[in-house]
Amino acid sequence: MIIKSSAVLRNDYASISDYPIYITRNGEGDVVLMNIEAFEKREQILKLRERVLQAEQECIDGAKTYSIFEAREQLRKRIDGV
Repeated sequence: MIIKSSAVLRNDYASISDYPIYITRNGEGDVVLMNIEAFEKREQILKLRERVLQAEQECIDGAKTYSIFEAREQLRKRIDGV
């Protein structure tokens, strides 16, 4: 974790745009700053994790599951039907 004062944001922006920075105000954490690419990648990972957790919950709740062979067969049928 990298912590910088808000004065660094004003005085040296170029040095902080490459990685997440925790900005402080009066010695307390205030804002996290990161570049857009890092933010978008983080959002994609969070969405994927959400989908995995949802699938795991559905499995726990008794949703039908498929073996890899059954899944392949269903995909083949869909492709052939298109």
